[in-house]
Amino acid sequence: MKGFSIIIMGVLLLQLSSCRSHSSSELRNALTFYASFDKGTTADFALGGPDIYTAHATYVNSSRNLEGIQVGMNNTDHSIIQGEGQFGNAFQFGEKSDTVLFYKSKDNITYNPQNWSGTISFWLRVDPSTELTGYTDPIQITDTNFNDASIWVDFTDKAPKDFRLGVIGDKAAWTLDTLNSPVKAVFEKRLVSTKASYFTKDNWTHILITYDGLGTVNSRANLYLNGKKVGLVSGIDDPFTWELEKSNIFLGLNFSGLMDELAIFNKPLTDKEAMELYQLKGGIKSIL
Repeated sequence: MKGFSIIIMGVLLLQLSSCRSHSSSELRNALTFYASFDKGTTADFALGGPDIYTAHATYVNSSRNLEGIQVGMNNTDHSIIQGEGQFGNAFQFGEKSDTVLFYKSKDNITYNPQNWSGTISFWLRVDPSTELTGYTDPIQITDTNFNDASIWVDFTDKAPKDFRLGVIGDKAAWTLDTLNSPVKAVFEKRLVSTKASYFTKDNWTHILITYDGLGTVNSRANLYLNGKKVGLVSGIDDPFTWELEKSNIFLGLNFSGLMDELAIFNKPLTDKEAMELYQLKGGIKSIL
């Protein structure tokens, strides 16, 4: 009986190992972009361009124009901090400035104007109450601005701060709803909001955004914090129309704090996969 029990235990362990291997393989195959920041700002893995860019941003009619674009992190207020990441090094955003940092979206995001799905994952370490002022967007993906075909998360401007996911389609489409409803109500219908108490200066928080079927009546987007779903928004059928060559993955807009392990996937991760990603012992490098 003792020998039989050992055999059963061995089979169960083998099955568990096989399940983990299969799940890690699924995550690895869905990955389109990954920046660990362990060797600087160049992405470890990218189906598109791996380089980060620095530019000055100006705004005309709520559209962001980029001037003086340069390859690399050409802002001395920001830096890579050795050994301070959730895994390895971390990207530290310093003082606010009039420059923006971004990776190019093309091929790093599997954008589809008719039916767009995917996942964005990263870690933050920040105390919103003491380190952030005004509206702050740690990540914003768009070809124009936050209110026009954009996916983003932000910390609100007033204490106690909220942390929000915005899934905003074409401005020309969603503003049509304001003919019968207040602008604020129409805009907030496209947001997931939770308290910023998840975030502290001493601990890392994992943020995961999944989006599925954007541009269709069946669209939905979920916000996960530390592996757990905290909210969703659905039924937003506005189109998401980009000039793909102008679309970017903007980082650290008005943000001061630490970021680590930025990753993008070509599919919406499941609840189980979201928790698995949060619990990876060695970060995404461990599945590559």
